[in-house]
Amino acid sequence: MKIAAISDIHGNHYALEKVLEVAKKEGCDKILALGDFVGYYYHPEIVLDLLSKWSVEAIKGNHEILLHDLYEERINSTLIKEKYGSGHEQALKNLDSSSLNWLFSLPMQTSIELDNVSFQLNHGTPWSIDEYLYPDSDKEKLERCNSISHDFVLVGHSHYSFSRRCKDSTLVNCGSVGQSRQNGGLASWVLFNTDNKTYQSRATPYDTSELLKEVQLLDSEFKYSSKILSR
Repeated sequence: MKIAAISDIHGNHYALEKVLEVAKKEGCDKILALGDFVGYYYHPEIVLDLLSKWSVEAIKGNHEILLHDLYEERINSTLIKEKYGSGHEQALKNLDSSSLNWLFSLPMQTSIELDNVSFQLNHGTPWSIDEYLYPDSDKEKLERCNSISHDFVLVGHSHYSFSRRCKDSTLVNCGSVGQSRQNGGLASWVLFNTDNKTYQSRATPYDTSELLKEVQLLDSEFKYSSKILSR
């Protein structure tokens, strides 16, 4: 079985569409989604519609928690917009109640076994949804992600794709589909093959021009959302 592991789409349906096209050509049967469907960019409703055509195992990310807090008015909307742009505001505008309830009810961590290959799905780290893991993170922190119960420990959140062999398992950061902080215009994800327990980090190109137009329209004063797409 071939599996696509994705994370941090952030409302960028342009990037996700290209990733799913490649995943389909590769013969993927399953999507493992590590959260942050929303935030920064503007069309999570299209993201969820694209994913609805697949068999998906999903968890929430920190941006789903932020969205829920915003929905319940537990957090100031101005602060969210100043830090992340208009993505959350647009998500509340464009997502229906069923989609919102689905996002809010996702677990923060889960495990799944496919063809005798076991995966632990995390957003940040196995112990914190908000903690970042980078290729140059402290070795002790990376080794702490080791699992005696799983073949692969999957994470996202940092938007940096990398992998590391730990004592009993392999740690894989899937990077970000919607906002890579390594290369703008490339959607990072990972292709797994359970037949031989192999994986390949992928970087799928997509056209950022339409998304940049939307950023200019909705977030002209929030420079990060456009700048990162050109890194």
